[in-house]
Amino acid sequence: MRIKSIIKGTGSCLPEKAVTNKDMEALVDTTDEWIVQRTGIHQRHIAGDHETTSSLAINAASRALEASGLTADQIDGVIVATTTPDLTFPSVAVHVQAALGIPAGMAFDVQAVCTGFVYALSTAHSFIQSGQAKNVIVIGAETMSRILDWEDRTTCVLFGDGAGAVVLGVNEDETSQRGILSTHLYADGAHKDILCTSGGVSKTKSAGVIEMQGREVFKHAVTLMHDVVDEALKANDMTGADLDWLVPHQANVRIISATADKLGMPMEKVVLTVGDHGNTSAASIPLALDVAVRDGRVKQDQMVLIEALGGGLTWGAALLKF
Repeated sequence: MRIKSIIKGTGSCLPEKAVTNKDMEALVDTTDEWIVQRTGIHQRHIAGDHETTSSLAINAASRALEASGLTADQIDGVIVATTTPDLTFPSVAVHVQAALGIPAGMAFDVQAVCTGFVYALSTAHSFIQSGQAKNVIVIGAETMSRILDWEDRTTCVLFGDGAGAVVLGVNEDETSQRGILSTHLYADGAHKDILCTSGGVSKTKSAGVIEMQGREVFKHAVTLMHDVVDEALKANDMTGADLDWLVPHQANVRIISATADKLGMPMEKVVLTVGDHGNTSAASIPLALDVAVRDGRVKQDQMVLIEALGGGLTWGAALLKF
């Protein structure tokens, strides 16, 4: 019998400091109206000196673990999607493992930028399906503020920091249809230069800052998101009408609206948190999912589609019965 992997618990964590669009007006030549009209963002959370990607990840994972009803000794692995690790090595995942008292097992980071959580979830799903793990904590965690050019108004207003996590585990109920139905992952390095950083360890010995060709990213995002979402639905003989919720990468409300429109989904069925969090890269999907689970919108047995696009370009989707 095919092993099904289900989300057993969700959690999230945001830095203490919230920075509003009005605050941004004092930093760069921009306005609240300009930011909201083009992105839907009203504020973002920025990590303080005492907050790191791993500290946010640890808090989010701890909350997901508590929500799952499991204990640390029942966790077989930790996978963290991040572009902004504390250190070049060791991974953020081993920091989480140590902090939560998770016993020896697999622990590693995945780097696919904004699509990172979808990649990490798919990887954990594969470990569970193959029988190599029963329960895996999957985390998206970022401190994107650390790689922003705070004088570049086209990028610094977009991004924020945060973490979201899920506990993915075996569905022990053989009568239940809950679980991940399929995942779909892509990358195309031909577009690597339209969303990237100006540096890196091997090339410049520093992290660099985010550089983005906004119009090109928007154009590709709308097309590729539609294609991968359509693929996920067709692979499961479904249409947009079969979905209860779309939980997209929280980058830009216009991209999200365009995707929902192509699916024929009303925005009432879309989990939208970009206004409060900004673009938190790999953290945005699990952050949004945790918000919607905890406020009662996303319920057990509902059909949920997640999708994202990020630098690389990378993109992907996952369809699951929550």
